[in-house]
Amino acid sequence: MAKGIERVFIIVLDSLGIGALPDAAGYGDEGSNTLGAIMRSESFYAPTLQSLGLFNIDGVDGGLKTDKPMASFARVSEKSKGKDTTIGHWEIAGVVSPKPLPTYPNGFPQFIIDEFEKRTGRGVLCNKVYSGTEVIKDYGPEHIKTGGLIVYTSADSVFQIAAHEDVVPIEELYRYCEIARDIMRGEHAVGRIIARPFTGEYPFRRTANRHDFSLTPPRKTMLDYIKEKGMDVIAVGKIKDIFAGQGVTESYPIKNNNDGMEITNSIAEKDFRGLCFVNLVDFDMVFGHRNDIEGYAKAVSEFDLGLAELLSRLRDDDVLIITADHGCDPSTPSTDHSREYVPLLVYGRKIKQGVNLGVRETFADTAATVLEMLGADGKTDGVSYYKEIKYVR
Repeated sequence: MAKGIERVFIIVLDSLGIGALPDAAGYGDEGSNTLGAIMRSESFYAPTLQSLGLFNIDGVDGGLKTDKPMASFARVSEKSKGKDTTIGHWEIAGVVSPKPLPTYPNGFPQFIIDEFEKRTGRGVLCNKVYSGTEVIKDYGPEHIKTGGLIVYTSADSVFQIAAHEDVVPIEELYRYCEIARDIMRGEHAVGRIIARPFTGEYPFRRTANRHDFSLTPPRKTMLDYIKEKGMDVIAVGKIKDIFAGQGVTESYPIKNNNDGMEITNSIAEKDFRGLCFVNLVDFDMVFGHRNDIEGYAKAVSEFDLGLAELLSRLRDDDVLIITADHGCDPSTPSTDHSREYVPLLVYGRKIKQGVNLGVRETFADTAATVLEMLGADGKTDGVSYYKEIKYVR
């Protein structure tokens, strides 16, 4: 009897949207197209993604279609109400969020700040929507002088705490994040509390000791069902943080996108059965939020090289899925996430080539598909597309 799929690799190209969703105007994102923006850069070169069929997806143009896509492909809608990392990944893992997570465009309510100051014993600076790099320039000197914590947010559902490592040791900063996580409950349950340590002298620099304290998913996800089946769930990048560790059996933090692909390529050489779930955050954090079109384009080109190596390491019983969690168009005045369709590429020796899966209604279809591929039962908000792409010899 022929073996089924043994290993599934999901790579989330964080923020690589492919065009505004029909309801984008309601989010202030009408006309956004992250991939369209970076494709116009001379630094953009992605022959591996091209060969898989990225540019064959409905609505993706640019004259880069291939006659024989190696992967099956689709244009995927986000069904959840929102455009942030947390609910995007939850939806990929099978859970649609009918309500958006809370955001604070005018800063956090005073009673939350008062409680946070009381429980940490430190004052609060800022309490506004702010760029993470700019906030430490503007409030860093006062923080060092007073010891007050720099609290800020963004268009995402986040409560961020920045502190200099010489003023607030890392473990103490993490403890303050746990306090904030405890305070932010109920209607104020933000998706993530984020530690944002920085160091050095003015204008300062952020360190790699960032840590996310995420909201637990509202119910079981694809990760839980795979783990319960006795299989591996290997998290690369911030996947473990996004799911608050739930359903993860092994985790690898990464320094940047290239490091993430090196780690993923090394995992492909190991014997495991189950899921390797990868998030590459630089596209979003380093380039999208900073409206850096050239940097974003170069990052995709670098990823493409690592992707080519990964394809060479995949086994006969492997499947690779490439997708995204939202958009972050670097060509618009906004520096926030954008409400966009995302790409879907599904590749493997047991997957049909060139099948156009059209427009999927929800990211959650991927969770349903992965569970079917791995023979793990579970409830998702999606519909499997496995039968449409399963290659039967």
